[in-house]
Amino acid sequence: GILEKIRLYLIKKLLPHLEDRRKYHQEFASSTSFHGVHNIVQTRSKTRKVLWLLVVAGCLAVVVWQICCRFIYYFSWPTTTTVVVQYVENVKFPAVTFCNLNRFQTHAVSNLRIIFVIWNIVSGVLQKFATEDKYSQELNDFLHGNQNFSIKEFTRKNGFYLNSSTLLECEFFGKPCYPQDFEHVFTEYGNCFTFNHNDLPARRVSLSGRGLHLLFDVQQEKFTDEPALGHTDAGITFVIHSPKELPRFDGLGLLTPVGTHAQVAIRQLKSIIQEYPWGECKPDIKLQYHKIYSTNGCLQECKARYIQDWCGCLPFILPGNGTECDLLKFYNCVYPAVYDIEIKGLCTVGTHNSTCPTPCEETDYPTTITYSSFGGEKAIKHFSTKLKKSPEYIRQNLVRIDIKYHDLSYKITQQQKALTISELLADVGGQLGLFCGASMITIVELLEYIFTNFCWMCIFLLLKAPEMPQWNNPSQNQPTHKEKKKGIQEC
Repeated sequence: GILEKIRLYLIKKLLPHLEDRRKYHQEFASSTSFHGVHNIVQTRSKTRKVLWLLVVAGCLAVVVWQICCRFIYYFSWPTTTTVVVQYVENVKFPAVTFCNLNRFQTHAVSNLRIIFVIWNIVSGVLQKFATEDKYSQELNDFLHGNQNFSIKEFTRKNGFYLNSSTLLECEFFGKPCYPQDFEHVFTEYGNCFTFNHNDLPARRVSLSGRGLHLLFDVQQEKFTDEPALGHTDAGITFVIHSPKELPRFDGLGLLTPVGTHAQVAIRQLKSIIQEYPWGECKPDIKLQYHKIYSTNGCLQECKARYIQDWCGCLPFILPGNGTECDLLKFYNCVYPAVYDIEIKGLCTVGTHNSTCPTPCEETDYPTTITYSSFGGEKAIKHFSTKLKKSPEYIRQNLVRIDIKYHDLSYKITQQQKALTISELLADVGGQLGLFCGASMITIVELLEYIFTNFCWMCIFLLLKAPEMPQWNNPSQNQPTHKEKKKGIQEC
C-alpha cells in the first residue's frame, strides 16, 4: 500500500548506501575547519591517533568550560561604574528652597496653641510625626468647633513670609534679586520659598566663587513654635535641589542658626543608572504631576493616589487635582491612612520591583559648608544703624548665607554594562579560535553534519518499522487450495 511506496522512495532517493555514508563521514573529518579532527582520521599511527584524540578532547573540554563561565558571568548582569569630570565655561545654578524654623507668626497663634499639633498631623503626610495623647481631647474639641477651618489658608496667610523685612539682602552673581524672584511652596516647615524655581529663566554661573548671596532676618521675637513639640532651633533651613524637582527636607536640609555666616560650596553630580536587570531603574515610568521622574515625586504621587481612594479627598501638600481634605478628614482618615501605607509598605522606594524605583538619571548637589560668627564689631554697628536695631538683636536674628560653585565643572557617575552582547560573542569566538581553531563557519558545518545524520537515522528507524498486514488482499496474505495441497504433498 502507501507505506510500501514510501519505503521504496526513501530507499531509492534519500538513504545512501553504507559505503557512501562512510565516505561522507571520512570526507567531513578530512575537510572540516575544526582543527585536529583530520589528524585523528588521516594518521595511521595508533599512538598519534590517541594523542590527537586526547588533545582535541582536552581543548574541547576547556572551550566548553570557558564558554559556560562567560555565559554564567553574563547572566549575573555585572556592571562597572565610570566617573567623568567635565569642565565647562558656565554651569546652571540649582534651585534653593528656604524655610524659617518658625512656622507661624505670633499674632496668629497667641490664642491658638493647638495649631502646632494640627500642623504636625497635616505635614505627617510628608514626614511621620507622633501625636501625643494629651492633646487628643483638645484637638477633638477644636475640630468639631471649627469644621470650616482651612489649615492651608491659615498657613499661607499667617506663616513665614518673605518680604523686604525678612529678606534684607539678595544678590545673584552681582545682580540684585528680590522676594518676587522666590516661588512659594508648602513643605513640612510650612511656608517656604524657592529661588530659581522650575529653571525659568535658566540662571547660569560663569565664575566659581560667586553665586547667591542672602541676608535673612528671622525675627526671633515672633517665634511661636513649642519647644515641648521638639522645635528648639532658631534660624534658616534650606535645601539645594534640581529646579525641576520638589524640595525634600527629611534628613537633607542644611541648617544655618542665627548669628552665623554660612558659606556653601556646591558641586554638580549627575548619576546615570542602568535599567533592570543590570541596574534598578525602569525608564518607562512617567509621573503625572512632575516633569521629570524622581523617587520623592513618585512617592508623593503614590501616597496621593491611596489617600484619595481611601478618604475621597487629597491633602494640599501632595500633588493632584482632587478635593482638598478638611481637618476632620485629616485627623480621622488621612493620618491613619499614611500610617497604614508605611506599615503595609504600599509605597516602596529603591529596587526595580518597588513602587518607585531609582531614577535612570539624577542630578545631586553635594555641598561643603563652613560657618563663622556673623559680623565683627564694625559690621554689627553698621547693621545696627542701618536697621535701627540693637547689636543684641543683630546677633540673635540675622543669618547670612552664600551659595556658590566650587568650580565650573560637573561630575558624571555612569553605571555601565560590564559585558555586552558583542563582548560576549567576542569572548566565545576567541575561546573557540584559541583552543579549537573554530569559527562561525565551523559551527555551520557541524550543524549541517548533525542534521544530515539525524535525517538518516530517522529514515533508518522508519524503514525498520514493522510492516502493516494487508487483510484486504487474500491472494497475497492467504494460501490457495493448490498451495495447501502442494504443501501437504511436500511435507
